[in-house]
Amino acid sequence: MSREPAGLVRRVAAFALDYILIAAYLVVLVSVGILVRSAAPDVADTLFGSALTGELTGFLALTLPISLYFALCEASPASATWGKRRMHLRVVTAAGERLSLGRSVLRTALKFVPWELTHALIWRFAFAGENPPAYLDVGLILVWVLIGGNLAAVLVDRQRRSLYDLLSGRRLIPFPQPAPSPTF
Repeated sequence: MSREPAGLVRRVAAFALDYILIAAYLVVLVSVGILVRSAAPDVADTLFGSALTGELTGFLALTLPISLYFALCEASPASATWGKRRMHLRVVTAAGERLSLGRSVLRTALKFVPWELTHALIWRFAFAGENPPAYLDVGLILVWVLIGGNLAAVLVDRQRRSLYDLLSGRRLIPFPQPAPSPTF
């Protein structure tokens, strides 16, 4: 097993590939949302009629399933999501072992804090009126600090670990590509 850390380009490429799946899921969610809004406007108003219900609905329909995708895939025997497998990356413990489900859930939760915080802030902005409270701007600054911190950690840490990798005691490593199949 490789002891070399995964480079930034491969990490970004793996997430970009996973984002293809996320984007496809978003298209499905938006389509369902349009249908619900058209067929049952009262249901849509109940689900998205306030900042709290909108955020809760968004968490249950979007963040939770995507977080489960990452957590379950990274705790699986492959130790990787679809994108990470395509980029020949694995998420492992400091000792190079497979993640437990609990550690994978922790890593995923830490990874998606900026994303979910952004969703919460957007819902609050949507219902804030003309003069949104200053804490919303502070929240957006915090999101960018977290994103910048993750990027900075990957750039300066010798093991190329993000903040969520450091906090969860995990790392992302390359694994060898399978040998090419013989051609006859």
